[in-house]
Amino acid sequence: MKNFLAFLKSSPGLKTKLFLGFIFLSLLPARNYYYSLDLSQHRPLVRSVNQSLNSSSEYPVNQTGLPAPYLTARSAIVVDVDSKSILYQKNPDLQLLPASTTKIMTGLVVLETYDLDDIVTIESVNGTGQKMDLEVGERITVENLLYGLLVQSGNDAATALAQFHSDGEDAFIAAMNQKAKDLHLNGTQFTNAAGLDAYGHYTTVHDLSLLAAEAIKNETFKKMVSTQTITVSDVDNTISHQLETINQLLGQVAGLAGVKTGWTELADECLVAYTKRNTKKIITVILGSQDRFGETQQLIDWAFANHSWKEIPPATH
Repeated sequence: MKNFLAFLKSSPGLKTKLFLGFIFLSLLPARNYYYSLDLSQHRPLVRSVNQSLNSSSEYPVNQTGLPAPYLTARSAIVVDVDSKSILYQKNPDLQLLPASTTKIMTGLVVLETYDLDDIVTIESVNGTGQKMDLEVGERITVENLLYGLLVQSGNDAATALAQFHSDGEDAFIAAMNQKAKDLHLNGTQFTNAAGLDAYGHYTTVHDLSLLAAEAIKNETFKKMVSTQTITVSDVDNTISHQLETINQLLGQVAGLAGVKTGWTELADECLVAYTKRNTKKIITVILGSQDRFGETQQLIDWAFANHSWKEIPPATH
């Protein structure tokens, strides 16, 4: 120790460098929950497709060899809807905040739990973030609340639908998590129906792609997420709500028909999209992007321009 101190005294330049290095290290961010959530968990790679589990006999093959475009997104995936084959993946099993892409699961559980003509009385209003402007005391159908949820991305609609559960909001959240288990979405957990940032609320792009592929099987869901604008009202036709999609790609990208946007300051820009061209259907998912619409369009164009769907004969043993 004495020799080291003597060495420092004889080397004033080194002493200054060590001092500056200490200051730099002290300014590095600590490991908070969100840092640990998406960086410190070492999750396995996405499993390869088990062809025996898929009804499709055609699988996408990149015939040009051209790689996908550069993305700012922290995590992204492109999945063939029929075969569940993965055309592209970037950190596919990284657990991230999903923001309002959560509402895909909210909508699916609503469709499996309630009737569209059920009437909900609004007892309180969630005024956080995006909303469809529900009013306390308003009586409105589940169908119109679903439009507010999936078109306008209303957090107030999400809360109202969750609270309408016969056993309360917590039971609705439990149903969301049970559905995630049923679909084998092992990297997903929900704590609220709106997609608000919260401890223990997370998903992965791989899970979201499988969830979206399941959700679009429901024709009501599929119709709603492809709706650009619609006006809905309460059951007495005294309160109206003009709803407009946040998805800027609807009506702009050939074949794109939804599914759900999302954004919070912590989650950054998120987008799950379903696109069908001819008979080929893909799901693209982007989380943590700086340009969700531009990057999604690039992924879609790359996928269809560079892939051909080929019939792959079954393996022989």
